[in-house]
Amino acid sequence: LSVEEAAAALVGLFRFVASLQAHQTTCFFERADHCLPTEVMVYYGESNYDYMQQEEEWDREGLLDPAWEKQQKKLLFLSIVRVTSVVRLVKLRRELGSHVANMVDAIYVQAWLPSDKTFTAWCNSHLRKADTSIENIEDDFRNGLKLMLLLEVISGEELPRPDRGKMRFHKIANVNKALAFIESKGVKLVSIGAEEIVDGNVKMTLGLIWSIILRFAIQDITIEELSAKEGLLLWCQRKTAPYRNVNVQNFHTSWKDGLAFCALIHRHRPELLDYDKLSKDDPLHNLNLAFSVAEKYLDIPRMLDAEDMVYVDKPDDKAVMTYVSCFYHAFRGAQQAETAANRICKVLKVNQENERLMEEYEHLASDLLEWIRRWLAWFKNRSTNGTLKAVQNMLGEYREYRRREKPLRIEQKGRLETSFNTLQTKLRLSNRPAYLPSEGKMIQDINGAWNNLLNAEKGFEEWLLSEMIRLERLEHLAEKFRRKCAIHDEWTKNKEDMLSSDDYKRSYLYELKALRKRHEAFESDMSANQDRVEQIVAIARELAALRYHDLASVNDRCQRICDQWDRIGLLSNRRSQNLKDAESLMERIDQLHLELAKRAAPFSNWLDGAAEDLQDMFIVHSMDEIKNLIEAHEQFKGTLGEAEQEFRHITSLEQEIRHLVQSNGLGEEVTINPYAATNAAEVHRKWQHMQQLVPVREDQLQQELNRQQSNDRLRRLFAEKANTIGPFLEQQLANVASIALGGRGSLEQALQRLVDLYRTVQSYKTNVDELERINQQLQENYICENPFTNYTMETIFVGWETLLTNINKTINEIENQILTRDAKGIREEQLNEFRNSYNHFDRSRQGILSEDFKSCLVSLGYNIPPGREGDMEFQRILSIVDPNRSGRVQFDAFLDFMTRETLDMDSAEQIIESFRVLANGKPFITAEELRQELPVDQAEYCVKRMPPYLGPDAPHNSFDYVAFSHKLYGE
Repeated sequence: LSVEEAAAALVGLFRFVASLQAHQTTCFFERADHCLPTEVMVYYGESNYDYMQQEEEWDREGLLDPAWEKQQKKLLFLSIVRVTSVVRLVKLRRELGSHVANMVDAIYVQAWLPSDKTFTAWCNSHLRKADTSIENIEDDFRNGLKLMLLLEVISGEELPRPDRGKMRFHKIANVNKALAFIESKGVKLVSIGAEEIVDGNVKMTLGLIWSIILRFAIQDITIEELSAKEGLLLWCQRKTAPYRNVNVQNFHTSWKDGLAFCALIHRHRPELLDYDKLSKDDPLHNLNLAFSVAEKYLDIPRMLDAEDMVYVDKPDDKAVMTYVSCFYHAFRGAQQAETAANRICKVLKVNQENERLMEEYEHLASDLLEWIRRWLAWFKNRSTNGTLKAVQNMLGEYREYRRREKPLRIEQKGRLETSFNTLQTKLRLSNRPAYLPSEGKMIQDINGAWNNLLNAEKGFEEWLLSEMIRLERLEHLAEKFRRKCAIHDEWTKNKEDMLSSDDYKRSYLYELKALRKRHEAFESDMSANQDRVEQIVAIARELAALRYHDLASVNDRCQRICDQWDRIGLLSNRRSQNLKDAESLMERIDQLHLELAKRAAPFSNWLDGAAEDLQDMFIVHSMDEIKNLIEAHEQFKGTLGEAEQEFRHITSLEQEIRHLVQSNGLGEEVTINPYAATNAAEVHRKWQHMQQLVPVREDQLQQELNRQQSNDRLRRLFAEKANTIGPFLEQQLANVASIALGGRGSLEQALQRLVDLYRTVQSYKTNVDELERINQQLQENYICENPFTNYTMETIFVGWETLLTNINKTINEIENQILTRDAKGIREEQLNEFRNSYNHFDRSRQGILSEDFKSCLVSLGYNIPPGREGDMEFQRILSIVDPNRSGRVQFDAFLDFMTRETLDMDSAEQIIESFRVLANGKPFITAEELRQELPVDQAEYCVKRMPPYLGPDAPHNSFDYVAFSHKLYGE
């Protein structure tokens, strides 16, 4: 081949390699870098390759299925063949000389042209902060000055002082300072030298700017521990997920229609554009709208052309990535507004607290001064009405003041001084002017008023004590008069009514004797009270001599006592004679009462017992019991003849007593028998009532006899049904227990046997319903015992419900075991091994393990070390399988634990780290952050279930994602 033909072939091959599919190239460069020859690495730019490498190893088994992997291996083989050709042509390039190199460089520069404009706009977006800009990226950075200035702006750090000379070595020195700073930030600059930048090598200059963008604009973007590029891509995917027609999968074709840019803007600033009005069919409008809005409102310069994005099959991903990173940093800066608002709130809060303390001081000072003025006026009033009670009331008020009010006011005064000092300190610490209270409310004014109160208090107390001593002497004598009068009044209370009473006409003999003895005692007591009356008269005369202030009431009371005493003497003599006359008459009536009482009481008791027996509510449950009751009733009827003779004798005694009472004008009360609570009229009423009850009782016994005969028939019918259903239920319960223990066939076969058993049991329900109908008839007839069967309706119901419950429970357990087996990949043999070991140690055959659980684990090969470590491990296992600490381990919990021990599971720590990323490293997360990063339904799920964060300085509506994550895993 000639040189021109070889060069043309080489250029065509480079263009062919550049057009390879994106996933083939990525697969080659990211997963087969050990196959690349050094020549290809150098030509494609080793620094660019370093930044685009994956930061984490990819999970081959988790991401690839066999069919796709086979296809990719085939594509990888074709790529290796093609790249091998490239390697050979690279060697040919070196041999062909600079002619071919220039043609290849031209193609490389042409590939960077879309990035040229974007990189220039990106550089100017930062250089404008230093009041400068560039127009040509390969020329304006040649002296190194603006390159150093760009690095200072984007890093916020100061670079070494640049050389101001215009010679070549000055420019090289400045560029070397910039390159050294870039390398100090961890950037590897391979094949990029200061000379190429100074010479205006566009390829090297664009590569350098791309390295700067990657380091300072994209590399710091970290989302879920992904690389910078993947992290930025994931951020875009999350922000645009809720929007229609947006599916961000890369940094080239996913942005062609402009909807992704508009979605980013609308997500953070919805007021800037109406996303619902945008159409996927008008990409130029969408792109220009997004670029203009970002430039006008978000301070993001226009770095892309809408036409380049639309009319190119694959837009430049470096340009798009650079532009999108500006959106990321622009929206991340929105937190500065929140910080400023927090600072304002803090200042306002301090000011509000100071104003509250000022208002509190003014209120406390006003209240205390008003209280002092009120009590000063009270202390200056030294007038009384001359009574000890008034002085004692004043003393009581004074003591109440000292005991209750003054201590509270002392505390209030101390709190007032403390509040004043605290307020002044807070004002001084917060650079506020000192507080000056309103006029008359200074601390000195309050102390002065307080001292005046103390002086007035001391003089008032001395006056009050002296006045009280003087009045107490006079009040003592008046109190002695009142006390003796009260004793006399108490003694004479109801005495006149008692002496005027004719109660002797309504009394029995023993009561008359008691009345005579009581009157004799009264006469003796009256003689003793004569001395007290004389003392009352003497004290009244002494008070009159001392000019007591209430002398009128004293004289009036003394006169009333003397008049009453004279009336009592006359009434006492008259009553003594009346009592003697009544005593002889009552002796005869008393004899008749005694005889009547001896006969009436026993007979009345007999009538009560007979009526009670006749009215007794008998409850019988058999034929023998009702026959015994009928026989007892016939025996009772044979005793009624003797009872009738006793009834007539009692009636005659009652008639004689009434004749004596009426003929002597005695009260009706005398006819009341003092020896018995029952009179003849009551005996007559009971006798008539008993005569009426006898035939009623006979009818009741006959009806009960008929009812018991009917009940016996119902008992036999119930027993016949129950003795059939009971054994059936017991047999089916045994069948369920046998299936639950397993050991025969697969889980599906056991499940089918349970389903068949359930259908059989359900078809038997009609027999239970029939038995319930018979039992309802028994209950309606109050039949509680049945000697013909040991089964009751309750035991049948319990057995029926227990059978259905056990069937459903066992079906659920086996379904869960099948689900666990299929979900966890457990082999049938392994599941049978778990079941057999569990059944071996389940000695009670109830599906529950207790103290044998540890032995069961050891039998399956679970390693529990000896000693304290083993005890701690066993307690950990118990907390998993028996969280309620019931001491029982069911098979489902046992199976779940054994399967979890054999499989890798995700953990709460992984979820906590994921939430920490969403919260930007904070120990809490807000509802807004959840709604921005998660889908709507999952965000609302977290907001409803996350507990509030209780840490210090936690903002409102913040949540504790650590506790929530542990709760998700039951920790």
